[in-house]
Amino acid sequence: MKEIKPVYLLVTLVIGLVIWFIPAPEGVKPNAWHLLAIFISTVAGIIMKAAPMGTMAMIGITLCAATQVLEPGDPAKSIAHALSGFGNSTIWLIGLAFFIARGFIKTGLGTRLAYNFIRVFGKGPLGLAYGLNIADLLLAPAIPSNTARAGGVIFPIMKSIAINMGSVPEKPETHRRIGAFLTLSSYNANMITSAMFLTATASNPMAQKFAKDLGITITWGSWAWAALIPGLACFLLLPLYLYKFYGPELRQTSDAPQMAAEKLKEMGPVTRQEKLMVITFVTLLVLWIFGSKVQVDATTGALIGLCILLLTNVLTWEDVKAEKGAWDTIVWFSSLVMMGSYLNSLGFVGWFGNLVGKEMSGMSWKTAFPLIILVYSYCHYMFASATAQAAAMYPVFLAVGIAAGIPGAMLAIFLGACPTLMGGITHYGHGPAPIFFGSTYVDMRDWWKHGFFLSVLFLTVWFLIGGGWWKIIGLW
Repeated sequence: MKEIKPVYLLVTLVIGLVIWFIPAPEGVKPNAWHLLAIFISTVAGIIMKAAPMGTMAMIGITLCAATQVLEPGDPAKSIAHALSGFGNSTIWLIGLAFFIARGFIKTGLGTRLAYNFIRVFGKGPLGLAYGLNIADLLLAPAIPSNTARAGGVIFPIMKSIAINMGSVPEKPETHRRIGAFLTLSSYNANMITSAMFLTATASNPMAQKFAKDLGITITWGSWAWAALIPGLACFLLLPLYLYKFYGPELRQTSDAPQMAAEKLKEMGPVTRQEKLMVITFVTLLVLWIFGSKVQVDATTGALIGLCILLLTNVLTWEDVKAEKGAWDTIVWFSSLVMMGSYLNSLGFVGWFGNLVGKEMSGMSWKTAFPLIILVYSYCHYMFASATAQAAAMYPVFLAVGIAAGIPGAMLAIFLGACPTLMGGITHYGHGPAPIFFGSTYVDMRDWWKHGFFLSVLFLTVWFLIGGGWWKIIGLW
């Protein structure tokens, strides 16, 4: 399969050139407008998969440096600004957490956790679903790639259970036995847990960074505290909804706990490496939750965790070098965050926010709030990545909401969660989607239908239950 798609690449070039040569609106600096052209072209290339994300990111960085849009007339400062994203601590937090995630997979700790929950909860389809989902919930804070979490830990176990329960991918007539139910449950649970923790998926720290650019500080703890109640409510309701409206034909799974017990027996006792991984995991959680009290930020905590794993030989430097997903994320994440940050510092985001804010000036913030969330959420049909949507739209929608008087921290966290909560509306809506959809247990019609209804359920929960919770904790 070709990595470069020349036709799509040409389309992204045309998009960028058209925007570039349109005169900048009144109140927008020409270089800010030209940066917007590069940014939109880069994001369009990512959405259309004209080239790998890393390739598009490097093209974007190069264009910013070569055209000097970040610092007109000063080539030395232009290249320094273009590469500034690589010095962003938030980006390195994600890269470091990828390396730490490798420890869960390499030691087998993640697999052991999942099998233990299946052994305890797996006597029926609902219990089986909750068991798999609880394993995902426990892993989410420490594994920032929900694709790695789903594909490396949860999906292989889910598929193995489904096959053992008689749902065979090659036999469509068996899909509804239990495979289809577990597929939608595990995938959408991954979306919920990814929205609950700052470090659970890559788009969340990007939202944190953009919010900080607009003067809103979000910590690991404040994100988790705000998302706790609406997240758990969605987590509990998801399997119940699917059991009612997309239920499995098999209503008893008494063999699943025995199968999990056999797998655990094959794995043997907990190894020294797994114990060290547990110690590191607990250390990380303590540092991420309470680090601000001892002047240790999240990235420093992740560095400490990685060093523990390296010094104890849980991971080797070869493991770190081989973690391609981490290095790839650092590259494209740096590019998008750099451009998004400079669109803000050069005044474009503020200009657009004020422009739209004036149009909404007659509305109360309680009217503007749901409109902004709904429009932003269902724009996800156009995106194959929560990160791409956050990079393209988050700063603008946040600025508009702030201009309309919506409480900043509440809006910033809800907007940050939306692209992930909407990950189930299409079979391409988030990184893990192709993995689960590729199992063939759920056809596209059912995926889109139940994805839409679940999106309505999730947003309703976040508005009503979340809104009440945020009132209690003082976000509005």
